This record gives sequence, C-alpha cells and structure tokens, in this order.
Amino acid sequence: MEKLMISGGRPLRGAVQISGAKNSAVALIPAAILAETEVVLDNLPELSDVATYMEILTELGGQVSWEGSCLRIDPSRMISVPMHNGPVKKLRASYYMMGALLGRFGEATIGMPGGCNFEPRPIDQHIKGFEALGATVTNDHGSVHIYARELRGAKIYLDVVSVGATINIMLAASRAKGTTIIENAAKEPEIIDVATLLNAMGARIKGAGTETIRIEGVDSLRGCTHSIIPDRIQAGTYMIAAAATCGDILIDNVIPKHLEALTAKLEEMGVRVIEGDESLRVIGQPEYNSIDVKALVYPGFPTDLQSPMTSLLTQAKGVSMLTDLVYSSRFKHVPELARMGAKIRVEGRTAVIEGTKLNAAKVRASDLRAGAALVIAGLTVDTDVTEISGVEFIDRGYDHLVSNLRNLGADVWRQVE
Repeated sequence: MEKLMISGGRPLRGAVQISGAKNSAVALIPAAILAETEVVLDNLPELSDVATYMEILTELGGQVSWEGSCLRIDPSRMISVPMHNGPVKKLRASYYMMGALLGRFGEATIGMPGGCNFEPRPIDQHIKGFEALGATVTNDHGSVHIYARELRGAKIYLDVVSVGATINIMLAASRAKGTTIIENAAKEPEIIDVATLLNAMGARIKGAGTETIRIEGVDSLRGCTHSIIPDRIQAGTYMIAAAATCGDILIDNVIPKHLEALTAKLEEMGVRVIEGDESLRVIGQPEYNSIDVKALVYPGFPTDLQSPMTSLLTQAKGVSMLTDLVYSSRFKHVPELARMGAKIRVEGRTAVIEGTKLNAAKVRASDLRAGAALVIAGLTVDTDVTEISGVEFIDRGYDHLVSNLRNLGADVWRQVE
C-alpha cells in the first residue's frame, strides 16, 4: 500500500505549471469516438483516468498512443461492444461512453460507472436526454443498454443543471438527424471545451457556456487536433495551498476568469491575489478572516474546491460556514480532518468550521477532492508527519503532485508499505 507523507509547516514558494483539465479530458477522450479519422488531444494531464480510458478505447478496437502530453486516437476501426465490467467500472466519467457510442453506432452497453463514491450521482437526466433523441434505454444485469434505430433532434429541458448530462446529450445529438436544443444546460468551461473540439470535428454547436445549447446534427465527423484548457480545479487547489501555508506561489497556464469565484473568496479572507494574462500570483498572510462560502454550479464557487477550502478555513480566525448546494453530503473529508484536530460540525449541507491549529495524524482519502483537502491540511502542520492513504484517489486528478509540491519547498514523499 502506498502512502503520501507530509512534513508540513513550510510556506510554499515559487511557480507551478498547471496541466490540462481533468474534467475536460474525461469527456474529450470519448468524444473522439464520434470521428471517422484520427483525433489528437494536446495538453493532456498524466492521470490514471486517462490510462483507464486508453484501455477502454483499445477494447473497442481503437488505436491509441500517448506520448508526453499528446494523446492520439484513431477511432476508424472501432465497434460498439458491450462493456459490462472491466475498465469502465474504474471511473465515474465512463458514462460519457454512452453518448459517444450512441452517436457513432446507435447502440451502447455500459456497466454502471465507478470512480469517487462521495455521493450517489444518478444518470436520470442523461437517460431522459437519450430517450428524447429517440433511444430506448434498458437495464441489462446492472449495465445500461441504449439503442436507437435513428437519433432525431429534440428539445430537452434538464430538470437539474448537470455537467455530465449536458455533455452526454451534446455528444449523441452531434450525429442525430435535425436540431437538438438543450435548455437549463450547465455552463462550465469544460462544456465549452468539448463543444470546441466537436465543432473542430465538423459539428454545428452554438450556445455552449450558456443555459441554451443548439446542436444541428451532422452525418459524420472528422478528426482534428485540439489543445485542452487548463485545469481550474488543480489551479484552485494550489491557490488554496499557497494561502494555507502563508506562501507565495505563481500559478502559470491558467485562465483567471475560470477562477473568479475562488479568487473573490480568498481576497475576502485577506489573501492577496495578483492576476496576470495567463497566471495568478497568490500571497498568503499570517491571519485570515472567517467567511461564508456556498458551493454552486458554475460560475459559482466550485463544489470540487469545497473540500480543499474546508482545510483552509480551519486556519481562519473565528467561525466560517461552508455550504454545498451541488452535492448534499460531500463531507467525507470532515471526520479525517477531525483526526487532525479540526473543529468542524456538519449540519445538513453546511459545515461549520472553527479556526484552530491542526496536528499530524494518519488519515485516509475517501475520494479525489477529499484527498486534496488532507494534503493541504498536512502542509499546515508544523510538527511530526501526516500520513495519507488512499493515494489512488488523489492520482485521479493531480499529476506530478509530489514533484510540484517539492519544487515549491514542501517536504513531501511517497512511501510504500
């Protein structure tokens, strides 16, 4: 078993380069299935989820090669085969295979996806969209089977703002007959990134990033080269780490607009943030104000930064409140932070956080962002060593984490037991 070991108490200083967005990559890779010729994805993060997707595409008959930050996908010989088990069970985002395979082949059989298990995330809005496009959806021994003799454009209103459903419907509708309109669509930057790729492949998509997306279906799509946007959640995590350690970090290769909600809250606490064209400099302070934070759909405060922000708020004076209005029970990191001395109580969707000094402890990451929260907490501890197990979750979203933190002055290492 591998553990992440942190001897904290050191201010992080220096510069860090942000990788391509994980939440984009896991949707862009299956989107490549819709093309008839090679798709090249550049600025790809080196994550375990990407390696899992390579297994999935190979299982379908695709030719895949990964060199550095560049992934080449030749989907020309792919076929739609049932995938009840295997790699699809390893990651949550494998549900994007449904929309991609449905759009390309008119059929998909996918085992219910795995990944982080911080809260059940139903796919009812995905299914609603597929059925509106003319597909029949059934449950086949724990797998979702989707079939359509012909996909037809439709007007689809999402009952809940869902990034996954918005992208999945967009994938299938790109090769449907006629016009599809998605209303109450999610607005995240990753949706714009997927639409940009699809349009470069020959799709006709307008309105991505707004609440109404219009898709004119086309008969075929071609390959192209696409550079993935920077990972705003990875960037935000380093911003929070800089603040938590009273450090001074230049975060490069970012789109500052994507991080406006976090920047506003950091500045409200007393953190100094200096914005560049493609960079953010975060300068921590010796004391922070307590604040209230609400995690919302984009452009609100990201739910994926809720857990790391919890760790930072333990360093503020007084009592802070952090409410997650996206997921109702995304607080599995709280008991682990309590092992480190955090004073937090959860009341429904809200964590009430009293500022206090944290101590080293043996803790376990239960999901990707909970792991990031424990890393930040460990970096603040100035005595003894924090041991974090469940490293496999952290590896799903943060490439080069140890080397990046070490370059910033942290005393961090992996240990195998």
